[in-house]
Amino acid sequence: MLPPELNPRSFRPYISASISAPSFSSSSSNNNKNNGGSSPYSNPSPSSYNNLNDTTNVVGNGRSLKNSRFSPSSFAHNARIAIALAPSAAFLLDLGGAPVLATLTLGLMISYIIDSLNFKSGAFFGVWMSLIASQIAFFFSSSLFATFNSVPLGLLAAFLCAQTNFLIGTWASLQFKWIQLENPSIVLALERLLFACLPLVASAVFTWATVSAVGMHNAAYYLMAFNCVFYWLYSIPRVSSFKSKQEVKYHGGEIPDDNLILSPLESCVHTLNLVFFPLLFHIASHHPVIFSSAASVCDLLLLFFIPFLFQLYASTRGALWWVTKNGNELHSIRVCNGTIALVVVVICLEIRVVFHSFGRYIQVPPPLNYLLVTTTMLGGATGAGAYALGMISDDFSSVVFTALSVVVSAAAAVVVGFPILHSGSLENAIARLARDILDSLTSIDYLRGLGDKVEMTINCAPYFIPLPSIAGFYLARFFTKKSLPSYFAFVVLGSLMVTWFVMHNFWDLNIWLAGMSLKSFCKLIVAAVVLAMAVPGLALLPPKLHFLTEIGLISHALLLCHIENRFFNYSSIYYYGLEEDVMYPSYMVILTTLIGLALARRLSVDRRIGPKANWILTCLYSSKLAMLFITSKSVVWVSAVLLLAVSPPLLLYKDRSRTASKMKAWQGYAHATVVALSVWFCRETIFEALQWWHGRPPSDGLLLGFCIILTGLACVPIVALHFSHVLSAKRCLVLVVATGLLFVLMQPPIPLSWTYRSDLIKAARVSADDISIYGLIASKPTWPSWLLIIAILLTLAAMTSVIPIKYIVELRAFYAIAIGIALGVYISAEFFLQATVLHALIVVTMIGTSVFVVFTHFPSASSTKLLPWVFALLVALFPVTYLLEGQVRIKSILGDNGVGDMGEEDRKLTTLLAVEGARTSLLGLYAAVFMLIALEIKFELASLMREKAVERGGMRHNQSTQSASASFPTRMRFMQQRRASTVPTFSIKRMAAEGAWMPAVGNVATIMCFAICLILNFNLTGGSNRAIFFLAPILLLLNQDSDFVAGFGDKQRYFPVTVAISAYLVLNGIYSMWEDVWHGNTGWGLEIGGPDWFFAVKNLALLILTFPSHILFNRFVWSYTKQTDSTPLLTLPLNLPSVIITDVIQVRILGLLGIIYSLTQYIISRQQYISGMKYI
Repeated sequence: MLPPELNPRSFRPYISASISAPSFSSSSSNNNKNNGGSSPYSNPSPSSYNNLNDTTNVVGNGRSLKNSRFSPSSFAHNARIAIALAPSAAFLLDLGGAPVLATLTLGLMISYIIDSLNFKSGAFFGVWMSLIASQIAFFFSSSLFATFNSVPLGLLAAFLCAQTNFLIGTWASLQFKWIQLENPSIVLALERLLFACLPLVASAVFTWATVSAVGMHNAAYYLMAFNCVFYWLYSIPRVSSFKSKQEVKYHGGEIPDDNLILSPLESCVHTLNLVFFPLLFHIASHHPVIFSSAASVCDLLLLFFIPFLFQLYASTRGALWWVTKNGNELHSIRVCNGTIALVVVVICLEIRVVFHSFGRYIQVPPPLNYLLVTTTMLGGATGAGAYALGMISDDFSSVVFTALSVVVSAAAAVVVGFPILHSGSLENAIARLARDILDSLTSIDYLRGLGDKVEMTINCAPYFIPLPSIAGFYLARFFTKKSLPSYFAFVVLGSLMVTWFVMHNFWDLNIWLAGMSLKSFCKLIVAAVVLAMAVPGLALLPPKLHFLTEIGLISHALLLCHIENRFFNYSSIYYYGLEEDVMYPSYMVILTTLIGLALARRLSVDRRIGPKANWILTCLYSSKLAMLFITSKSVVWVSAVLLLAVSPPLLLYKDRSRTASKMKAWQGYAHATVVALSVWFCRETIFEALQWWHGRPPSDGLLLGFCIILTGLACVPIVALHFSHVLSAKRCLVLVVATGLLFVLMQPPIPLSWTYRSDLIKAARVSADDISIYGLIASKPTWPSWLLIIAILLTLAAMTSVIPIKYIVELRAFYAIAIGIALGVYISAEFFLQATVLHALIVVTMIGTSVFVVFTHFPSASSTKLLPWVFALLVALFPVTYLLEGQVRIKSILGDNGVGDMGEEDRKLTTLLAVEGARTSLLGLYAAVFMLIALEIKFELASLMREKAVERGGMRHNQSTQSASASFPTRMRFMQQRRASTVPTFSIKRMAAEGAWMPAVGNVATIMCFAICLILNFNLTGGSNRAIFFLAPILLLLNQDSDFVAGFGDKQRYFPVTVAISAYLVLNGIYSMWEDVWHGNTGWGLEIGGPDWFFAVKNLALLILTFPSHILFNRFVWSYTKQTDSTPLLTLPLNLPSVIITDVIQVRILGLLGIIYSLTQYIISRQQYISGMKYI
């Protein structure tokens, strides 16, 4: 039977809505109507079925869709598919490891770049190639066969992983809109494939992951649970996302079967998988012991009949639509089969669970215990099933349901030993406590009738009727008559029974659990149970009393957090031999968290609780998940405080109708302050987390840096959602996060007055074990890191205009000098601490560099005349500092007393190593300086050329529109004048007059940077061949300059790169050949006909064979003049001998480059020819 929305009017299910579905207020029904889209059985479109007529009118206007029900739209089931595929993908990535993750990341990055270039089909194939490559990497990196120790199981697991990967690709394919437009039938097939395969694949992958975490013993039950979940998500009939909504015109609103995603065949396969696969899996994995005991036989019956019962319940939502659509037939199927299955399940649960685990609480001797337990469980299950199926629809069924509830309650009371006659002091105390509670409750007018009923109950109970029977009567009355006083009477009586049960069985036990006595735990459990029983009734009260529901839910969440925190984080504090038992597993924390979040969301959607209560509940339940990652006794409350401080911008300000900021400025400051205070309150937990991650106590700088980063990230929702239009807020956020990152990376020393160290941090800082093992280690002074932090923060502040250096010349000068001094002192103290004389030269160098870069980017009136002299000073300081550094270092080493005891050779070697190491650092410093200058000049020249092009275009536009100036709007003329007035002072004309030195300075800086990098390459790597491919792009910073390089322009910008690569490899190859044939002091080994002669001639000839391709390509890169297509192809074979038979690696690289150059030149020339023919 289909869901009610998908059925014709003549085939509605046999469920009465008059009695079985409580409706206590009109607001509930209205909310359900407004939130109909949240039902899993409704149309996947965001709109409800009430809007289908409008959608049909819109779709019907298209001629192309007149005879087709296909409607291109976005895939509406993404969230439903993500529930299965997202965790499965994470599990596969964990199995594959780093190779799979790297392959997939690289492939998806390439696909994203292709998609950003608007090449949709390329992005589609890129995604699929990424998944295929990651699957290949998975086969080689994972150890499936070693894990399963079986070839068939390994092959089956590999096939399951490949199928999951294929489904992920199928899901990704549905996100491409062009596939829907070009291949509508393929899109429908892909959607059907996803829903057909996911219940089978996802349940297997989830079971695999669960078994890997908790073991194989109950694997069949895990598979059964996941089968039920995914059957509910994907097998219930749903309308396709890509079918038009014209079905409302057919059959009085009935949707045709072909508009559903699944066909009867897939639904039948899903049903067979749900019912039989867990049973078969259990038989296959436990076949030696399946008939060894009664409990094993019960496992077989439970694994079959529990899914069967679930299938019958799912049939109320249309799960058996492929069998029949007749509601009466389906109802009879559910009743007959459900009765048999219910009896079997109840009997098996008695044997497998009740008598096995809870036999100590059964106070009735056999055989009465079996009779009463069966009566309780079977009667309760029968009543619940009848109510769920809507069979309680008239007076007779209500009377039977009430009687059954009374009998079940009485039988349960007898089983647990509840006293029928109350005669002791305990019962009198409970009665007095109940009267006090009722006196307080009867002050509410709505519950006034409750007090009289329960007062009469308490007066009569000690003499006639047991409390459980009365509680069962009031519970049945609530379900049949919708009487709220009856429910609260049940809550009061049920609370008394729970209190008696706990006190009777556990109160007198002298046991400590999780650091507290069992009595304290009993109090918490009773309070939690009472709140859990009261909340459903409170939720049904009128809207003016919903604050009681909020108080109850928040109190219950606090109790649950406290109980789970004690059991999970104090698990090592057990007594009486319980040290090895796991009192509270991790999956229970996850389960209670998910249930709490779902309950809070459902009540918020139904308007049973307000947004503030939903916010508090979401934060409390989410904070429990921190226990799974951080082993701290206070992590739950710390996480709760942090979430309560961070989440208000996300959960409390949801007024989407307002276009302006939803949060006022003072509220933003208040939230940011609360976030900072909460992060500081959480510093001990952050300290413990960092200590766990690093294996040692973190430094003060690292701790403070993480606190600052966490504060900045927590303020991101405030800025992004409510102050996205405020530029200063974004700048401040960037500075805060950057400050935290700098503290984390640099870890500067922090004075004790800046930090408040708790006892926990003090104890971690001073450890006797560390001192005894490692001793007192003298740490390197880290105060220079403050200078680098200040310099970087000043740079960021200037870039974000927090410091207005763009408009004030004096401030610009002070800023440049401050940056130079900070960087100079940092470099001197960090890398050249021994050479004191060089400190002044390095500081002057950094000041000059800072002044040059700042005033080149923001020029002043006189800076264009002074900057060339600043650059000349930097060039002059380079050789002076280089030579002086060597002399100072040699003198300091020779003057050292420790070196005087060495031998002559050792002294020479030590001196040489020290001088070369310091000079290498100095070369790296000046290479970075000249690189920065070259980049800045290249950027400024490009900006000037762009402004020049804009001015030329503006002049032509003014000339063409001069005749229409009379009708030109006044506002546009004002904007044009304003734009003209904001042109920078360093304009094109002034650049031609005073800034003509910039290209020459940029070229000198580029060449010096390239030369220094080549020297570093020879010193550090011995002349690596691969290094030239990273160093040659530096020459892209060369500029058009009439003084040094005539005729060089933007068209020839790649010529220096290719020439440098070719020349470097040729010279390096000749040097390598010369080095190979030279034999030290014996002279040249060039005997006629000898091996050295043959080696030199052969490789030199092969080197010369590579010249034509390189010469032709370099000429082509310089001029881009088209040559005949045969020329590069004719030179291509000359490179093959160099690749195949050479003995020198440089020659082989030149040959490969020659082949690439020839093919590239041919392709570019061919493309130019084709473009020219198209233009003609």
